[in-house]
Amino acid sequence: MPRTSLTRPRLRRPLTVLLAALALLLGAGAVPASAEPGEGGTKQLKDALTAAAKGHIEAKAKLDSSKRRQTELAAQLKVLEGRLGELTNQVGEVAAQSYRVGRLTPTSMLLNTASPEAFLKRAADLDMMAQRDGKQLRALAEARHEAAQATLDINAEVREQQKQLATLAKKKRDAERALATVSSGSSAGFSGGSSSAKPAPRNSDGSWPSESCSVNDPTTSGCITPRTLHAMQQAKAAGYKRFVSCHRSGGGGEHPKGRACDFSAATSGFKDETATGGDKAYGDSLANYFKNNANRLGVLYVIWYRQIWMPNTGWRAYSGSGSPAADHTNHVHLSMY
Repeated sequence: MPRTSLTRPRLRRPLTVLLAALALLLGAGAVPASAEPGEGGTKQLKDALTAAAKGHIEAKAKLDSSKRRQTELAAQLKVLEGRLGELTNQVGEVAAQSYRVGRLTPTSMLLNTASPEAFLKRAADLDMMAQRDGKQLRALAEARHEAAQATLDINAEVREQQKQLATLAKKKRDAERALATVSSGSSAGFSGGSSSAKPAPRNSDGSWPSESCSVNDPTTSGCITPRTLHAMQQAKAAGYKRFVSCHRSGGGGEHPKGRACDFSAATSGFKDETATGGDKAYGDSLANYFKNNANRLGVLYVIWYRQIWMPNTGWRAYSGSGSPAADHTNHVHLSMY
């Protein structure tokens, strides 16, 4: 028994030394290649931010679509008014001629003929005149109706725009209220990230198509939306190639829905420390890249280095619970529509 009790520690010692050496080789202070699960902010806050940003994006898309429709209708009305003027002049000429010389009745035209051949010709001419005049009058009535309808449609679009402008103002107030608990006001934002991303696909009316967590997440074993994948790929194409983690099964926000990604500021994966120097500059540029391309990619909001950007508020100060992950000073957080 004594021998056995002495042997076990001796067997454990080489394994302990090996594990310690492996830890030194991997680098002290580094955390696993995934962001800290608790990024800060309650579920209520995250839901409120998402709702406010989504509401803004949807109202802006409807507003832009209404403006395009109004422009199309205005061009259509201009053409109709030109056509209406031409038809009015033509009908006016016929009426003026009838007033000057008196309009021949069908009976008088047919009776004042010298031969059967002339009678048949006048009958044909009379039918042609009736068809021509009737066609002009119908065309005039149709043009007037279409012009009136186009005017009504333009007025409807103006009312739609007023409605969406009111919605935009409301969603901005919602965002301000949601941020009140974690923000001390506007902030300066960041520099860099000037390159343009390839736009993600939209619906024909300019809105974003509904997407589910349907494609494989290349950064985890989970899934993300096609639009989220597109944003990540575009960032990589623009030169932002450091570690990324997107899908997360637990917690609130957009990560479990495959609509959010965390982009490490450090070159070797997420570190539980505040980025400085080149890492800080990398995060600044990446955060500004997503802000500059928000409309092309479908960005809900961006959080980086104690600041948050939303489409209806711009950059605002943002405070987490004090850790690098919660304050987002070690990674850029991207949430997608």
